[in-house]
Amino acid sequence: MVKKNLIILGAIPVIVALLISVPLLTKNEIPMSAANSIDKIEIEYTKHQLKKISNGITERTGAQKTEILLIKNDGETKYSVTEHGYIQPDIRSKLDETKLNKIKALIKETGFIAIPSESFPILDDATDYQKSNVKITLNGRTNQIHWPEVNATSGFIPPIVTMVEAELDMIISEIRE
Repeated sequence: MVKKNLIILGAIPVIVALLISVPLLTKNEIPMSAANSIDKIEIEYTKHQLKKISNGITERTGAQKTEILLIKNDGETKYSVTEHGYIQPDIRSKLDETKLNKIKALIKETGFIAIPSESFPILDDATDYQKSNVKITLNGRTNQIHWPEVNATSGFIPPIVTMVEAELDMIISEIRE
């Protein structure tokens, strides 16, 4: 009888811990509470569509298309495109506060600012690929990361980088519409 009561009393903290931890572990999005109104962020995201051109002996890599997205702390955005050497008119818009806080929270919670700036080697046989760059300034700290698309490198691109890339690509697609 005493052992039964001890087992029941010992099981109560375990059950409470499970009830608290399971929702936190299964939640797959970043909490918006991570972003404060005092956080200052500026993002410069650049995508280059590169093509390797061979002239017999020499090779050179040139940009076929370059897209630049600038996001300021107040949500002001500027989207610029250069395609085949021709600059297209800039598109200016404003992110709503929810989207701005989402990207702030993603960068702040994942520790994106602390990722070391490393270069990813480009495969020798890669002739047509995308290379991206993001420069983020969060509360005075700046980090800049360059990476190629996954099929153009043998290096491991951290999932945090691809998450930020996906969010910024989604903002670009919304601006273009």
